[in-house]
Amino acid sequence: MTARAAAAVATLALLAACSGGSAPAAEERTRPAPAASSSTPTPAPAPTPTVTYPGKEWARSEQGSWQALDADLAANGSTCVAVVKDGRLVHDAYWNGGAPAAQHKVYSIAKSLTAMLVGTYVGDGAVDLDESASRQVEQWRGSPAEAITVRDLLAMTSGRHWDDATDTRMIRSEADTTAFAVGVGQDREPGEAWVYDNTAVQTLESVLDGLDDSSDVAANADERLLDPLGMRDTTWGRDPAGNALTFSGMTSTCLDLARIGHLMLNDGVWKGRRLLPAEFVQEATSPSSRLNAAYGLLWWVNAEGRVVEVHRQAGFPADIAPYEGRLAPHVPADAFWAFGYGNQYVAVVPSEGVVAVRLGARPVTPDRVTFDGFTAAVLAALEQ
Repeated sequence: MTARAAAAVATLALLAACSGGSAPAAEERTRPAPAASSSTPTPAPAPTPTVTYPGKEWARSEQGSWQALDADLAANGSTCVAVVKDGRLVHDAYWNGGAPAAQHKVYSIAKSLTAMLVGTYVGDGAVDLDESASRQVEQWRGSPAEAITVRDLLAMTSGRHWDDATDTRMIRSEADTTAFAVGVGQDREPGEAWVYDNTAVQTLESVLDGLDDSSDVAANADERLLDPLGMRDTTWGRDPAGNALTFSGMTSTCLDLARIGHLMLNDGVWKGRRLLPAEFVQEATSPSSRLNAAYGLLWWVNAEGRVVEVHRQAGFPADIAPYEGRLAPHVPADAFWAFGYGNQYVAVVPSEGVVAVRLGARPVTPDRVTFDGFTAAVLAALEQ
């Protein structure tokens, strides 16, 4: 066992479990080799890396030892886990009523898909992250909110009014969540504070409305993102007024969500088609401000610096104080996550070629099935 694997196993123990055959029609694409410079001798060609993508099903290649991780996940309310290595499904398991096609509420994992949807419009040139969001949100023109950029909304630094009662009212009581979110006031200048703000994220529905011929943002998300990825068991949520929910509300499966991780792992390319600009993927999975080194553009990241976690938003009684370090110190620094209520994850570790998804109920305590513990345990299991 390598040193990293041993460290990860130790972490798993301390945190009480951290927290082959072929399948039909997997598709493979080959990345083009870089062109040789005419001013230098041409080196011997290196092997061209092959990228494997799923067809209707994931290709399977069993690998790793999963007994300990599975036992812990099952005991902590999980309904499913799926692990993909180099584009092939190496492990999946189901408990507590879970099944391969059983849809589960994934809550704020939807935020990361919203970021990806925004990225498709960045690729089209329809959205500039650093332009005022009031270009689309007409109600903000001529008000303090006119200073807000699309990037500010994605980075949780918009300065919109936030308190727990406002967030709760939008989530639980408002039929037209977008109208409510757009109408909330401005507390401060953008960029002055990092606040995990569901209401501000819902204003992205107004930003996206009207960028296609159809103003149906959920239908456009299907066409631009879910359908190309083959996410047949995923439903983009709507509020009672019919607006797409951009902060939460989605239902999905472990196997479907592994597809979004695999798209991000491959810099926004899917079966030879570029769905997201590579630059956008890089920005989304890098710190978006010094206010929280663990947050990119609606994706959680693993950079060194001031870390602000959101235990209350994950369903636990209290937050912890910000701290210096990394969100997942026992995991490679290039890891990033989509994260939802109840410690649900899409974990991506590019340096290892790994995507891992965990869905299910909230663990009893926030120190179980954590960013660090879950991801480190997956990497350790792969090496055993």
